[in-house]
Amino acid sequence: MFAVAQFVSAFFNNASSPFFALGSAIIDFTPPWLKDFAIAAFGTNDKLALFISIGVVATVLSALIGLLAKRSFALACTAIIALALVLSSAVASRAATSLLDIAPTVLGAIAGIGVLQWLTRLAAATAPGQGEDAEGSGPSRRTFLLSAALSLATAAIATGVSTSLSASRNMAAAARKALRLPAARTKAKPLPEGVQVEVADMPRFVTPNQNFYRIDTALSVPQIDPNQWSLRVHGMVENEFTVNFDELLGEELVETYLTLTCVSNPVGGDLVGNAKWLGYPLRNLLERAVPQAGADMVLSTSQDGFSASTPLQALTDDRMALLAVGMNGEPLPFEHGFPVRMVVPGLYGYVSATKWVVDLEVTRFQDKAAYWTTRGWSERGPIKMSSRIDTPRPFAKVPAGEVVLGGTAWAQTRGISRVQVQIDDGPWEDAQLAAEASLDTWRQWRFAWKDAAPGTHSATVRAYDAQGKLQTSEKANPVPNGASGWQRLQFTVQ
Repeated sequence: MFAVAQFVSAFFNNASSPFFALGSAIIDFTPPWLKDFAIAAFGTNDKLALFISIGVVATVLSALIGLLAKRSFALACTAIIALALVLSSAVASRAATSLLDIAPTVLGAIAGIGVLQWLTRLAAATAPGQGEDAEGSGPSRRTFLLSAALSLATAAIATGVSTSLSASRNMAAAARKALRLPAARTKAKPLPEGVQVEVADMPRFVTPNQNFYRIDTALSVPQIDPNQWSLRVHGMVENEFTVNFDELLGEELVETYLTLTCVSNPVGGDLVGNAKWLGYPLRNLLERAVPQAGADMVLSTSQDGFSASTPLQALTDDRMALLAVGMNGEPLPFEHGFPVRMVVPGLYGYVSATKWVVDLEVTRFQDKAAYWTTRGWSERGPIKMSSRIDTPRPFAKVPAGEVVLGGTAWAQTRGISRVQVQIDDGPWEDAQLAAEASLDTWRQWRFAWKDAAPGTHSATVRAYDAQGKLQTSEKANPVPNGASGWQRLQFTVQ
């Protein structure tokens, strides 16, 4: 059933796959604490873990339906139909689907009933006293086993062919490959010398696209042809309008370096990245719309139905909030929002960094709520100042003598002015700061601990922003508005 539905879905909307639709529905109903557990346990492999879990459950359900068919074929068919109704509901609940997109699930259910009937008859023929070998070990049993194996092989092949067909029919991939982004009218300032701390195992100041963290609700990455993309701007505005991709590229695009942070990032975590973005300032777009008095929020909506609530002020002040089309010198990767996404300094991604964005509604916080705010998260999501130790890693073993620590700190829109390190319970000492690129990017640091003696030791880090405010030591979990506290790790000198 799943294999046939997956195969047929290659000829329909990308979101018509019941496998992906069910997973997306599960994500929608996942409580925040379970989401955080999944990210903490699996990191950016959380979606792979969900896929594997769904696959295991599907296998178990298939086996149970097969056993049920031995008792009552009618009840087994009823179970398949019930499962198809659940999957159809999941498909229909996706923002980008229509009623026609449940066709793959319906055809999969019909095929599943047909295969079940075929295998049930073959199994009956292997029963003692029936078939070509009354002892149940002859050709009839071999026929059943071969038929079952053939069904599994066909399912695997159908799934693989579906993936290949989807790729070959993907106009969006071809359009992205052929796209040549225009040069920025305002280029990013050259990075100053010394922004990168040259210490072993330190992350690069500019995070490569393939290494940039990805946390979102999309199990099946939207494949949007930029020629079909448009953005609607409406709500509490004087001028509602729609802009297409060519019109957006024709605007005065700007470049900027900006660090993004996920609200699920734990203290010392790696759900943060820094990139050079190319895009159109959102304040210019909203100036054209002319927000009405009383509006204080922009509800941005993704092509897959995700939404984020961004304070209107953050999109209209002098910070470089962008409708981004490029990332590190190339069109946005599909996983990071191609063809257009939002990037906003100073706010966690769940309230600002909408990928695959297709709708901006100017409204009020009291009138509308976004995807994660309906699930208990803070509605505004300002990023908390943070610092971390990138090297050595927790529980690492390092040689005695001079131990060099390196790390990163960030306080977007405010900047970092000072980082301090404490070895064991000793005094706080200033680390050496790398050059600062801008207030909107992270800042690297290094600290040399001389004459490190053998044994188990700890290191703690804290930062100060440009106004001299100290990073809070108060420990807080990511829910509801981001983690806080000083990172402390242990390592061994030997």
